[in-house]
Amino acid sequence: MPALVMGPMLRYVDSVSASIWVETGEPCTVTVEADGRSYRSPTFTVHGHHYAIVDLVELSQDIGSYSVRLDEEQVWPLAGRPPSRIRLLPAAGARRLAFGSCRANVPHDAAHVLTHGADVLRSYGDHLGAAEDAEWPDLLLLIGDQVYADNPAPEMLEFIRSRRSTEPQKEIADYEEYAELYRQAWTDPKIRWLLSTVPTAMIFDDHDVRDDWNTSQPWREQMAATPWWQRRVVAGLGSYWVYQHLGNLSPAERAEDPLLRELMEGGDGGAALDAFAEKADAEPSSNRWSYARDLGSTRLIMVDTRCARQLTPGDRRMLDAEEWAWLEEQVAAPAERLVIGSSIPFLLPEGVHAVQNWNEALCDGRWGGLARRWSEKLRQAIDLEHWAAFRRSFDDLAGLLMRLGKPVLILSGDVHFSYLARARTGPVFQIVCSPIRNPLSRLLRWANVFTQFRVATLVGGLLARLAGIPRPPFRWRVTRGPWFQNAVATLTLPDEVAWYESDGDGVRPIDSARLR
Repeated sequence: MPALVMGPMLRYVDSVSASIWVETGEPCTVTVEADGRSYRSPTFTVHGHHYAIVDLVELSQDIGSYSVRLDEEQVWPLAGRPPSRIRLLPAAGARRLAFGSCRANVPHDAAHVLTHGADVLRSYGDHLGAAEDAEWPDLLLLIGDQVYADNPAPEMLEFIRSRRSTEPQKEIADYEEYAELYRQAWTDPKIRWLLSTVPTAMIFDDHDVRDDWNTSQPWREQMAATPWWQRRVVAGLGSYWVYQHLGNLSPAERAEDPLLRELMEGGDGGAALDAFAEKADAEPSSNRWSYARDLGSTRLIMVDTRCARQLTPGDRRMLDAEEWAWLEEQVAAPAERLVIGSSIPFLLPEGVHAVQNWNEALCDGRWGGLARRWSEKLRQAIDLEHWAAFRRSFDDLAGLLMRLGKPVLILSGDVHFSYLARARTGPVFQIVCSPIRNPLSRLLRWANVFTQFRVATLVGGLLARLAGIPRPPFRWRVTRGPWFQNAVATLTLPDEVAWYESDGDGVRPIDSARLR
């Protein structure tokens, strides 16, 4: 009899359809029962794991509860748990988005609460369980580092030791381990219920694959010389396609996906998935991880800032030519405002921005070969890899956004502190919420305040001028924050943002601001 391994996860939702993703223990037919109607899909198989994504179409109203059957056995909802519901996107468009990033998966026991703090996503689920409908988000955006493949929790390390003694012993090595990593991250009962009833959209950052992923061409060369890396990156991108990317797509987009069509033909599609992932890594333009949605008068654009990079020394780009052309097209689409999901911040504190400009120039040889080599070491050691470290792309995007003349809200994570920044001219806002659960130590918090908001402010501009780097196209300033505690944020459209931390049984506000 098939078992429900993971899910159900409510993924893509619009005003007339919803998509539910599951992983099962055996091949079967997955049936979702909702409002007296049945929606079915057979599973597909990769590397011995079985998945389905069931589309509920031609919906005309919210669904108060739904159930899931595997063949003829009902497996959801679980006994004693609240019902899972489906709230369609309102006809007028989304009213509230929730978002966050950087969620380390460690147990939620007393010892790990001391070291990692409370899981704010878990607390947010508790809050929603008792909240009025007006407080529910229409969409939850998970903006990078949904899993930490390079820093597994103790339970994951035990799983690794149980099946191999080869390198990398303290990192994920293959698809089987990625599947277990996702299972451990998403099957806590409270997280599972939250993901079954709040629609989610996701994009990766480096730790979903490995720290510093695609930070530079020298980094890629170093990893290519590592014996286990090729298998690892193929597994990382393949599992991301299954566990995160598929649910980002609308039913119509998935119907046109050639890989999914091939997998649905039957048999184990592991080889086909691996070939796809290997090509996606070697030739980023062969696949697009970025995607866009219209949420009423708001356009959501989720941007791949990792796989789509152009790493050519002397002409580094955050987005290669094909991805940049796609972004220009999405930005130009009719909308009252843009919400751009970029896992790494576009607007850092100005001093840090200047330091990253300076480091990029030195990595490109501005001060000679010795400085280039040491600057590359520095780039990797302290993560100088944000938009500021790809100055040509920063300037291009800055010019593009300023010409729009409409509000642009950039949602990001990665840096393990939260803040709000605003352009001094034009309605461009950077909203950062990080981490959901992976706080910096007290020492590193003070170090970040000192270096990013004090030393860098004084030194960054001087270094940039010494390296002959022109000033940015516009200036900005941090107007709220930084905050270093675990957090989740909400964006209430059109112009209110709020950050929350756990209070044990729910969440309490950290701060809020109007985007004006």
